[in-house]
Amino acid sequence: MNDTTYLSELFRIVEGALHLDKDKVQNYAEFLAQKLETAGETSSAHRLRRIIIGQTSQLRPTSINHKVTMPVDGESRFPLLQQTNVADSITQFVFDQSHRQTIDEFLQAVRNREQLLNEGVEASTNLLLYGPPGCGKSHLAAYIAYELHLPLFVARLDGLISSFLGSTAKNIRSVIEYASKMPCVLLLDEFDAIAKFRDDHQELGELKRVVNSFIQNLDNLGREVVLIAATNHHQLLDPAVWRRFQFLLLLDYPSIDQRRNLWRLYAGSVKWSEKQILALADLSHGFSCAAIQAVSMRLRRMMITNGLVADLRRAIRLLAEFARGSFPEGNPLSLAILDDPKLMAQSLRQRDQNLYTFEVIGELTDCSKATISRIMAEPEACKRKNTSGGNPNARRKTLHKSNPSKASQ
Repeated sequence: MNDTTYLSELFRIVEGALHLDKDKVQNYAEFLAQKLETAGETSSAHRLRRIIIGQTSQLRPTSINHKVTMPVDGESRFPLLQQTNVADSITQFVFDQSHRQTIDEFLQAVRNREQLLNEGVEASTNLLLYGPPGCGKSHLAAYIAYELHLPLFVARLDGLISSFLGSTAKNIRSVIEYASKMPCVLLLDEFDAIAKFRDDHQELGELKRVVNSFIQNLDNLGREVVLIAATNHHQLLDPAVWRRFQFLLLLDYPSIDQRRNLWRLYAGSVKWSEKQILALADLSHGFSCAAIQAVSMRLRRMMITNGLVADLRRAIRLLAEFARGSFPEGNPLSLAILDDPKLMAQSLRQRDQNLYTFEVIGELTDCSKATISRIMAEPEACKRKNTSGGNPNARRKTLHKSNPSKASQ
């Protein structure tokens, strides 16, 4: 530790004291005590906590999560922020390699911001996450909070917009001021609700002024606040908003490697074989992380409550249901194929013969391996068998009509 290690916390404590903001003094003093303990300065940490306790009867021992009353909307009285408890399981985040590099760089910038500032390098702690819904934006924000050992506060920006537009700017300012009282991760969910392009002619002039106010509040956010914004509609964001974020990360639908790891991660008591994992990853192309998690959890519930076996066919059926009945573009399956063993066998075999063996296709179609083999080898014979309902007498009648001489033999 060098002489400037604790300057940021000291500045915030002094700033809070000058403004008679006891909550800010208390939170940053406790944060400093935690840093001292981590560095092995336990006696200094204990001394600092005794000072906090002894100054006034209104102060009490607290953790970094100590907070004053949550800001509320003046009209509805609903809280504008929600503190999220980040469980240890949040560390089970499935990264794409490019995601991992960006997140590691961001975490290192946050952890070393004092050193960066001392060297004259801007230490941005603002991250913008964008992409389709269900692809892990909120999950990633929780992961970052866990890695930084900071509380996570979530502001749903659609809830900040009051029916009285003049109150919206006040709500935003309340959220920013509250977050600035302590080191934390602040997630602005549904970011496009408040940071829309100001030249949108469909928006009211008052809401455009709210956007201006919001951008000004972002510039005044304390350096110790790690700001993460998340949106499903990044094309709506005002250009000035983009410039407030040095770290940008697109969380798109998971890659094939991510899908494999997601099926493994959420398998639980479902014992997928490696061949099944490969098939599931391929057949969940175009589905979100949330869809794979939801299907996996539903399969596990069905196993526990109904005693049903989790198999490939049931998993794919649930994926189709999750997608409201249709498969995404580029996925090898469709609703028409699902109920036609012949079409499914032909489609999947053309896609990858090594992956889609007769055994795997049989599990997907609820047919035996031998049946799939016959379908592929003698499709017309199988079709006649299916139309006759498997009745040998019916088959003999068909032969008799088509060739009486052979039938008599």
